[in-house]
Amino acid sequence: MSARNILVINCGSSSIKFALVNEAQSSFPLQGLAERLGSPEAVIHFETASGKESVHVADADHQAALAQILPRVEDAAGGHLDGIGHRVVHGGENFFASSLLNEETLAGIEANIQLAPLHNPANLSGIHAAMSLFPTLPQVGVFDTAFHQSMPDRAYRYAVPDFLYKEHGVRRYGFHGTSHRYVSKRAAEMAGVPVENSSWLVAHLGNGCSTCAVVNGESRDTSMGLTPLEGLVMGTRSGDVDPSLHNFLHNSLGWDLAKIDAMLNKESGLKGLSGLSNDMRTLSEARLAGHPGAVLAFEVFCYRLAKSLAGMACALEQLDGLVFTGGIGENSAAVRERTLDHLKLFGFKLDGEANARCTRGVAGEIQSAGSPRVMVVPTNEERQIALDVLALLDA
Repeated sequence: MSARNILVINCGSSSIKFALVNEAQSSFPLQGLAERLGSPEAVIHFETASGKESVHVADADHQAALAQILPRVEDAAGGHLDGIGHRVVHGGENFFASSLLNEETLAGIEANIQLAPLHNPANLSGIHAAMSLFPTLPQVGVFDTAFHQSMPDRAYRYAVPDFLYKEHGVRRYGFHGTSHRYVSKRAAEMAGVPVENSSWLVAHLGNGCSTCAVVNGESRDTSMGLTPLEGLVMGTRSGDVDPSLHNFLHNSLGWDLAKIDAMLNKESGLKGLSGLSNDMRTLSEARLAGHPGAVLAFEVFCYRLAKSLAGMACALEQLDGLVFTGGIGENSAAVRERTLDHLKLFGFKLDGEANARCTRGVAGEIQSAGSPRVMVVPTNEERQIALDVLALLDA
């Protein structure tokens, strides 16, 4: 049987990230990004082994953009596409695993819109567009939250009145599940440890950040909660704040809930602390130049990350390793070093040369002799989504 091709789609409110995954190839035959959809500046960027190309598609919506993308996908797949995998942000308590998309699963995604009002409608737009263009092709929803459905109630319940959970679903769900699942499994393979008998602390660090305790291939706790705002300091998200901050800002400044929510999600985190940027690369350069805001943002980011990892350790009975992944986790040796400075009680010590070497896609162990294992493992959510589609096709 020839190697199968899966198209992976990740739709945002005005964007589509896509990749063609061939099960026998380590690199993607085609990948790209459609952005600024719905505006005169809408554009699709394509990338193949032979180079990059951008195509302007003024005012295109998700369906119009996919109509431009899919012929190229079919061409890159040699005319043979086996399935489509869709990233879906919130599966609530409806979905414990990836699922074939049909009327029932689509209704489940719609029912969770109130839990992810910015994300699930965009995910549904991409799903409906792809299903209308390829009505006979198997399509699968892969949920950011599904991996964390294995958390025990002591980890996912909030200490609020019971009816809020039972009647309104107010609980911790967690996100980045596809990444945490892929990376923890890959770490076990690299270390020669059986996945079903392993325990990992994972730090997924990008513009969005989260930690996770993974035991025997299952999530036992994670830092994000009801929404992706809870937990770590992120690019523009505050992470944990005193819940009474909302009341304080309303009473002191007259801000309404919408303004407070926008501030916490879009103007806080690294951007808010530094007053400069949400990009760790920019902040790292500014920090070395002595910019006070960049120094503060870096220090708060690393300290809060270390606190979260220490807390995640409560869910483990043993520790096979700490794994860094995501754009920052894979590329910032300084973040890794400073974070572990705060975790001396765990005995972590880095090999400076190995730590510096593991950037730009280079994976490996970076601890020095006598230290618990520390690893850099590049994430690959697109491949994990494709693997889920293939598994359902095989089933």
